[in-house]
Amino acid sequence: MIKTVIFDIGNVLTHFNWQDYIKSLGFSKEVCKRVGLATVESRYWAEFDRGVMDEKELVDGFVSMDPELEDEIRLTVKNVSGMLLKADYAIPWIEELKGRGYKVLYLSNFSDKSFRECQAALDFLPHMDGGIFSYRVKLIKPDQAIYRKILSEYDLIPGETVFIDDTMPNVETARSLGMNAIHFKSYKQAKRDLERML
Repeated sequence: MIKTVIFDIGNVLTHFNWQDYIKSLGFSKEVCKRVGLATVESRYWAEFDRGVMDEKELVDGFVSMDPELEDEIRLTVKNVSGMLLKADYAIPWIEELKGRGYKVLYLSNFSDKSFRECQAALDFLPHMDGGIFSYRVKLIKPDQAIYRKILSEYDLIPGETVFIDDTMPNVETARSLGMNAIHFKSYKQAKRDLERML
């Protein structure tokens, strides 16, 4: 019997809209692509989520990926609030599950900077029963250790837990630890798949 639902945040309970955000800065198509490769799609982004780099180290790392675009890169990451947008379904979905007696948690790769600057998109957090942000524990998905940490911290039984994430390797790790897991592709699809498990 399922007792707990664990959500990823980016592209699950929020829209991680970084491509459109970079475009909104007025760069050419080619520059947008290069800035994306140097920032969100670079190895430095994951390390920032891990919480092992400060903001200066992070931005310097981004710039090192494409030094010709230093000004554009620094502008892009000056404030990242525009990269994360609210999902209107998040709070109703959480409240519906809690009203039916399920514990609702989050497990998300997230940087301290993103947490501070994206508060408007994270308005659902007070409605949840807790969770883990990667930067606070110095671990990131799909490392098994971060899954084991949330299972331990909240005294969860893997078989009584459902994990929902938009990234397949993260889903596969959850399954390897005995958790039920759903690959999020859309709200309607994930909600339907979840109902089949509850």
